[in-house]
Amino acid sequence: MNRPPLHWLQATDPPDAFPPVEHAMTEPNGLLAAGGDLSTERLLAAYARGIFPWYDEGQPILWWSPAPRCVLRPDSLHVSRRLRQYAKRAAATVTFNRAFEATIDACAEERPSQLGTWITPDMRAAYMRLHDVGWAHSIEAWVGDQHIGGLYGVAIGKVFFGESMFSAADNGSKFAMMALCQTLVDKGFSLLDCQVVSQHLLSLGAEHLPRGEFVDILERDCFPHAPFKDWPSDPISLASLC
Repeated sequence: MNRPPLHWLQATDPPDAFPPVEHAMTEPNGLLAAGGDLSTERLLAAYARGIFPWYDEGQPILWWSPAPRCVLRPDSLHVSRRLRQYAKRAAATVTFNRAFEATIDACAEERPSQLGTWITPDMRAAYMRLHDVGWAHSIEAWVGDQHIGGLYGVAIGKVFFGESMFSAADNGSKFAMMALCQTLVDKGFSLLDCQVVSQHLLSLGAEHLPRGEFVDILERDCFPHAPFKDWPSDPISLASLC
């Protein structure tokens, strides 16, 4: 069967002018479209359809919807006994939306296992705009005043779309994930989207979900289509989660 050519978006196209996700390529897995822009409206339309941007500096914007999808049910996070013991000893706390800019900048730093970063200046600016209007959120892990890890993502309805995480100390990102998942359970979220399958995420309890099932969940749960504001206002003690 002939594969449809890659769909190209124009910046003047309506925000929701994406092809059906079923048209995504199998190789590379999930590549759906290119071009367009990173406006708040287009990003929100993309996420609600199971699509996200991911590209390197110098490339056009690339839009993806991989199959299967890597997702984590918030109540299925696997916290090992060793991690629980470490969390109790670490005297760590977790906050929400206290340091979004510092978190995205830490996520954007180059790591020994990769060349460059996909969080380009344009991507950074786009998610800063999403944060400023209440759609993008950061979760920060601390020991004292040291920012030891965190993650950021986008919340639409009862789905949290994870974007990136970092650790500046052992288990920093896992501490943030522990607090996020407990909060998502408490607030009635159904899913944490992890985008692309990795052994690290699978070890934390993530699972493979067929694209069709994932999109069905989004159609059901990405409502109300308004920024989620009911995040914890006070720091969460990691010991309280163990």
